[in-house]
This record gives sequence, structure tokens and C-alpha cells, in this order.
Amino acid sequence: MGKQSLRRRWRWSGWALAALLATTAVAVLSPRGQTEVTGPGVQDRNVTSIVTTMMRTQHVSHHPLDDEISERAVHLLLEAFDGRKLYFYQSDIDEFQRYRHQLDDMLKKRDTSFAYLVYRRFMERLEERSKWIEDLLKQDFDYTRREYLDTDFDNLRYPTNAEEAKERWRKRIKYDLLFLEVIDKKSPKEAREQIARRYRNIRRRWKQFDNNDLLEVFLTSVTNAYDPHTSYMSAPSYENFKIQLSLRLNGIGAQLKDEDGYAVIAKIIPGGAADKHGKLKAGDRIVSVGQGEEGEMVDVVDMKLDDIVKMIRGKAGTIVRLGVVPASGGEKQIYTITRARIELADSAAKGKVFDVPHPDGGEPIQIGVIDLPSFYFDMEGARNGVANYRSTTADVRRILQEFEGKGVDVVVLDLRSNGGGSLTEAINLTGLFIDRGPVVQVRDSANRVDALEDENEGMAWSGPLLVLTSKLSASASEILAGAIQDYGRGLIVGDETTHGKGTVQTLQDLDAWLLGRARHRPSQLGALKITTAQFYRPGGDSTQKRGVLADVVLPSLTTHMDIGEADLEYAIDFDRIQPAEFQRYAMVTRDIVRKLIERSQSRRQKSEDFIKLNRRIAEYLEQKAKKKIALNREEYIAAHKEFNARKAEEDQFEKQINPDETIRRDYYLNEVFQIGVDYLRELEKLHLARRR
Repeated sequence: MGKQSLRRRWRWSGWALAALLATTAVAVLSPRGQTEVTGPGVQDRNVTSIVTTMMRTQHVSHHPLDDEISERAVHLLLEAFDGRKLYFYQSDIDEFQRYRHQLDDMLKKRDTSFAYLVYRRFMERLEERSKWIEDLLKQDFDYTRREYLDTDFDNLRYPTNAEEAKERWRKRIKYDLLFLEVIDKKSPKEAREQIARRYRNIRRRWKQFDNNDLLEVFLTSVTNAYDPHTSYMSAPSYENFKIQLSLRLNGIGAQLKDEDGYAVIAKIIPGGAADKHGKLKAGDRIVSVGQGEEGEMVDVVDMKLDDIVKMIRGKAGTIVRLGVVPASGGEKQIYTITRARIELADSAAKGKVFDVPHPDGGEPIQIGVIDLPSFYFDMEGARNGVANYRSTTADVRRILQEFEGKGVDVVVLDLRSNGGGSLTEAINLTGLFIDRGPVVQVRDSANRVDALEDENEGMAWSGPLLVLTSKLSASASEILAGAIQDYGRGLIVGDETTHGKGTVQTLQDLDAWLLGRARHRPSQLGALKITTAQFYRPGGDSTQKRGVLADVVLPSLTTHMDIGEADLEYAIDFDRIQPAEFQRYAMVTRDIVRKLIERSQSRRQKSEDFIKLNRRIAEYLEQKAKKKIALNREEYIAAHKEFNARKAEEDQFEKQINPDETIRRDYYLNEVFQIGVDYLRELEKLHLARRR
């Protein structure tokens, strides 16, 4: 398939569209929940003016808003709408490309009309394609015909006329049906019904776009032209971001998903209001929402999911009434639920102790695993001086204290699904494992370098430490892993390298920036997440693009996925600065690492599970290299008999987004445990560790 950007890889897997449509803004709703894009307004001009000013004055690159940024932004916006080149004609693209060296001048004049031109043309094409899809789903397909779907979207050209476009859609729908029938084992009728629903939902969601949604997509295309981590968030997106970072919200304690225009319960959060209420179940459909004991029940079918969520959320102690059609069938029920504060425990640190047999037959070695999906802290609680506010460091310190009490011998910090979070928490958490010293060096846009240090004496854990990483481990995870490695404080185990994100983002509330002071009401203008600096390890290396290389590499699918920083378009390059002064520990040496690698390789060569994993990786790489998908049933079945690359990628992302509630012991973790046992014994020989 060739090297593609992460953005395009996600689009191929169906993730980009879902992400795009999930990040929506609250708008004035019609009776059926529909919204519409009208045209550029005062909000567009004000937000655009603030964002372009901040990009000019605060972005680390100090890249001017010029023709280069203009050309990149046009490319990214068109990619956001039609990355698979199914909707626009080449004539549309030719028209849009006339703006590639004009968009910068338009933005300086606060003119966002180009976004509306692209959106409206896209909606015209969407309506045309929707009719084609309906007709195609009534047709029979010849699965004995030897033909292929081109998936090399980077090099695929746009269709020049309706005949070409229809042929591309014929193959697209044929592939969709083939995938559902062969991979998901759907009957032909079920597959056609599911595809019809899928494209109806896509059409419905795009029709629900409003000015705020379009502005978010447009300005993010502009800011992504500077680097892939600078983005504009509309006001509702900003509020959702703050909720996620603080790990709390007030509501009923249920996760919702959109299915065919219905808000469906995806999951009941343990301990939340809905869980205590006891009647709401996964799969139930919410069809109406009312406020308080007597508020009007508002029909929410076909309403945007973010708007429904906003109606359900509310102050703890208040009442919300839900009209629910049970998943088990039957008449609609009205459930009255009292909102409560919800702690999103699935995103918080979790710990568990495992017994591992001693190689010499002695007392089992105890290994404590800490699963850390993100670096979080309660911004509001910290700002308001709340005692014992929620934070990563506090939670992990508590878990380490519990481990000490249980006599744990080795600690494994699992960052495989940790995409980052709070820089402060990354520094503080690293401080639990080192005495004192610099954790990360930060170089700002003026080339000033500042070493951010752990200033607290002592360690919460001074014993053997393994940091488990993957290519999904990013940003704050890489700060911790890089510091632990530079200090020689512990082993890095996992994928060949981490994600490779070595830039620092600052979240700027546009309302506060405009007023020059903090606001305590919800944002009206949204926020800009902007790259203002780059960070470096204590030893001077950046993690940008390169990541943190593992000491002991374990095979995994994610190593070979195009999901790293280097796969992103317009990513900032790797570089180095002078190392900081710090005390290195002697807990990791080349000799120790060499021995651990040799023993791990020896075990894995005899492990049926790792042999199967290596076979899956080889099959994945073989499929990934192909630029066409067979639409002949026999050929397709043969290619996907034992392995499906697309599903494997989606499964990996699903694990990242929805991590297990419990820490599960599997063959991979068992090998990590064996590495931990070997590491403990090597340190014991050097009198650097002892059994508890």
C-alpha cells in the first residue's frame, strides 16, 4: 500500500470519518434535531482572526501564513472531506486548487468562504452519490469476475466524469458487501441492509453539520498545515476535552453511541447513577429526554449525539428523565435518574499483583503491574485549591504504596495504550522513580532551553522497574520513558520504538485570550491547542519522529503500523540539544540488556503464541504491501482466510480507545514477567536489588 500518512491510514480503516463526525458543536436545532450550514458569520471572522494571530505569534515554527501554508491547508481540507476520492470530480478539485495560493490572503482578511464552497459542493456530490448507492444496492454483483479495488489513495486520481465515478462506487459497494459477507458472516440481505444504513447515516451526519462544525474542520486544516498537533476546538469540543482530562463529569454514567439515528447505550459505567438506578442496559435506545420531574420530553431521534449528551449531562443532584426503548423489546419506558458526579475510572491508573514462579523453585516472585492509559489531573480542582484533587501521580503513588505493603519485587508500568496528557504529571510521575533531577528539557520558539525537574527528594519505588511501551505510547509517555532510560533507572520493553511525538502543546481558551483574563463560564469561542515548544530528553535527544527505542524489543503488530509521528504530514523534524546534568543510575547496563534479550529470544522461539504472532505480523505486512483488494469472492476469501489487515488495525485502535477494565495476564505479559524476573536476578548479582 506504500507509505501513507496516519490521517489517510485511518480514513482507509473508516476511522477518520467517525472522528470527524464525532467532534461536533452545539447548534440551534430544528424540531427533528437537524442543523445546517448557512454561511460565514461574525463568529467565523472573530475566531479566524484570533487563531491566525496566535499562530503567527505563538507557534514554535514561526512559519508565516504564506502560500506554502495555504497550499497545505487546501490539501488537508480536501483530504478531510474526500480522502478516498469518491465524491469530488477532478473539475471540482481544479476549481478548489485555484485557491491554493489565495487562502492565506483570504484568512488575513478573516474570509472563510472557501470552506463553505467546499462543503456545499461536497453536499451536492453526497446527494448524487446517495442516489447511486441506493441503485447499486438493488443490483446483483458478479463475484466470479476478476477485478480489484484500488486502495492506493495517495496516488489515485479523482474521477473526471460521472461514468468514472459510478464505476468507482460500483467497486466500493461490491467490496463493502463482500467484506460483510465474508469477514462478518452476514447474509446477502443483511449485508445490503447494513450498507444502506451506513451510507444513510453518513449522509444524515453530514447534513447535521453547522457553521461551528465547519469552522472547526476548516481551521484545523489550516493549523495542521503548521504541524499535525495544532488544532482548533469548537466550544463543545473544548468542554468535552476538559471533561476527559479531569476524568469527571456530572451525568448518568453511561456511554452513548449513534446507531441509525438513535442514541444507544454502549456501556454503563460502574458506580454511576445509571448503574445504581439499575434499569438502563447496554443496547437500550434513548428516544426522548426531559429535564426535572415535569419538563417536556424532547424527541431526540436523529438528533446529533453531542446535543443529546449535553441534554443528559447536568449538575449533580438534578433529575433527568429518559424515554427508553429497551434492547430486549417492548414498549417505551420513562426512567427518572438523579444525576451524580461520575469518576471515569477506566481512564485512571489501575494496579494488580501477579505471582511468577521462581526459576529455582523458591517463593514466587511478585510483580506489580500498573496500567496507565493517560496522564491526567483535575484542572478545575487544582485551580480552585481542592485538597486531594485527582491526578496520575497521586493515584500511582497510592498503588505503589499498596505494592510495598504486599512485598512486590518488580514493578511494570504499562504505557502501551498511553497517548499522553499532562506534561506536569509526566514530570511528577517520573519523580516517583528517581531521586531528583531534570526530567525533560524544553526549547521554546525563542530557542531558550529550560530543564523541568523533579524537585522532590526520594523515590516512591526504588526497586526493579520495567516500562512497557508501544508505538501508541506518545508525548508524556515518551517523556517518562526517555527519562527512565537516560537515567539508567529501568528497562524499556515493548515495540521497537514509541510514537515519536516530541512537541509541546498549550491549550489556549480563546475567550480568555481575547479578554486578557480567565473566564469561569463555558467557552463561547472554543480553544486552540497550539505547538509552542519542543521537548528533549535529559540526555539531549528529541523524541520527535524517532521516539524512545526499547531496550528489549518484543514483536507486535503496532510496530509495523503507520501510526507514528513520522507517518504524519508536516511533522516537525528530529534534532538534538546539549545534555543536561543529572545523576545516572547503574541499574541498566549493556551487559544486562544483552543477557535479557538473548533469554527472551530463546523463550519466544519455543512459544507457540509468539510463533503465531510472528506469522500474523508477516501476513499483515504482506497484505499491507498490496495496493489492490480482490473483488473476486474466491480470491478474496483466500487472501483473508486466516488474517485481515484492516480488522487487525481497527482492533488495535479499539484497544487504545476502550482499554480493558482489568489488567489481563496473557502470553505477552507473561514474557514481560519473565524479563522482569531475569532483570531482578541480574540486579541481585550486582547487589542493586533484593527480594522483599
